[in-house]
Amino acid sequence: MALYTSDSRDRVRDAVDFVELVSARTELRRAGPARYEGLCPFHDERTPSFGIDPAQKVYHCFGCQASGDVFTFVQETEGVDFKGALELLAERYGVELQREQEDPREAERRQRRARLLELLDRTASYYERYLWESAEAKRAREYLQERGLGEEVLRAFRVGYAPSAWDRVLLASRQGRFSNRELYDAGLAQRSRQNGQLYDRFRSRIMFPLTDTRGRVLGFGARATSEQQQPKYLNTSDNDVYHKGQHLYGANLARAQAARAGEVILCEGYTDTIALHQAGMDNAVGLMGTALTGEQLDELARMAQTVLLALDADSAGQEAMLRAAGLAARRKLELRVVPLPAGLDPAELIERDGPEAMRAAVAESVAFVRFRVERVLAGGDHSTPEGRDRMIEELRPVFATLPPSAMRMELTRMVSGRLALPESLAETLLAPGRGPADRSTAAANGSGGRGAGPSGREDTERAFLALCIASPQQGSDALATLDVDEHFASELLRRAARRLRDGSLNEPMAGDPERLGDLDEDPELKSLLAELVVEAGREQAHPAMLEVQRLQLQLARLDREVQRARGAGVGDVTGLAQQRAEVKREFDVAYSQVLDDTGERES
Repeated sequence: MALYTSDSRDRVRDAVDFVELVSARTELRRAGPARYEGLCPFHDERTPSFGIDPAQKVYHCFGCQASGDVFTFVQETEGVDFKGALELLAERYGVELQREQEDPREAERRQRRARLLELLDRTASYYERYLWESAEAKRAREYLQERGLGEEVLRAFRVGYAPSAWDRVLLASRQGRFSNRELYDAGLAQRSRQNGQLYDRFRSRIMFPLTDTRGRVLGFGARATSEQQQPKYLNTSDNDVYHKGQHLYGANLARAQAARAGEVILCEGYTDTIALHQAGMDNAVGLMGTALTGEQLDELARMAQTVLLALDADSAGQEAMLRAAGLAARRKLELRVVPLPAGLDPAELIERDGPEAMRAAVAESVAFVRFRVERVLAGGDHSTPEGRDRMIEELRPVFATLPPSAMRMELTRMVSGRLALPESLAETLLAPGRGPADRSTAAANGSGGRGAGPSGREDTERAFLALCIASPQQGSDALATLDVDEHFASELLRRAARRLRDGSLNEPMAGDPERLGDLDEDPELKSLLAELVVEAGREQAHPAMLEVQRLQLQLARLDREVQRARGAGVGDVTGLAQQRAEVKREFDVAYSQVLDDTGERES
């Protein structure tokens, strides 16, 4: 894989407005001289524990421990690797990237992909012009108008029309110096079975460009304009650029609004998505005619933590909801179901009853687990004990995802009432057995996530390093007095202490890569330093508190030495105890000074 120069990375990092970048995901407020804070975009919380340092351009959440810099933030929120994050930010902030010496084959593949993307974008523009300017597309314009879709929103989605002639795109692309092979590889042309002649794949169809989250056209969904045309929908086949099931329709337009709203609406079709956007629900995306995949659910999770399923009430829509629930069980996603009238999709509901009806349906969304329980109870056989037992069997794995809660109690009562069972018996019958299901339940409820936080000893050491960053001059002096191997608990904290001691406390995330090592190659250290920088910016630094923390480390080291000496039966325990007493006196004086400085001494 081609790599960009370190200078390119630095120029991108310098160009990023980190407050602006993060504000697209969560609302931030100033919380200190070098800190903004807000609700964490990586986990559900009500009290802000997420903070950023806008100068160092790092973030840390003290709740879920998510941490990193501008590139890590984009990687986590956009689901791209480091290279993708760098390219996305460079494009957004207008920075030209320079490449290191590149493998010729990789360079050829990159250039070929860039050519195909250019061809697809040119073709989308051609289809768009043809929809609005040609007489042939009049019927298509009328159809879209009949669906209640206006020109403004259609242009935002770059909807177009493919002419009926067999070679329009071929000829236009050749004039643009694109080859037959490129047309074929981009999915825009196919060969005749009779004579092998190349012709346009899409003809006499309304064209919906399929894009990635950056808005780059990867392929097309094409709708027939007459009953005689089959199939009704014709999509680009999988190729080097487009992969069915990896993307969501309209994600590039819905991403920012979904992040701000904290929820994303998932519907099935292109017109559903466009109609929802036109109705003011700009956080809607579509499945693009495919069954929901894990990759698409990952993309939904990067957009928001709550997914509103606005899928048709037919059997296919119901199955899509069940599949979504199965996939979501391994991710920290809340699924809710938007109740739609039987036989109507979102676009039809808006067309029949207006945008207010759809907004009301969204407001009345119910938790998926409630929807699932109601669905089982509505479809089962209530007339026989065997039928009721089958419903209990079907409901047991549903209840296995529910911890003890008001929701579980309410649903248990619902089952009890509908199946004519005593509530205590219903609760017993619905209880999961012990085994693999319980482990999957824990994962679904989020208990299988990050490990426990740092120990008390590590808390002190982290606080000390954060204070060193907050008071760089005093911090440098304090670090110089410590033995890194003796005073720090873990190898990670030792690496951090050495880097801060040997580098620059003014810019902990920077430094000479040749001397200190490249932070991008040590993500664990990079994450810790980001946490320390954010912690350092939470409040004004008190040099006296730095001394208190340094002396705490000294006391902890002496305590360990005393314990080792007693355990081994060798060493001067008395001398160590005297040293500890002296350090303790220094600690008391320093702590008294902190109380005086901060006005917290009791009167």
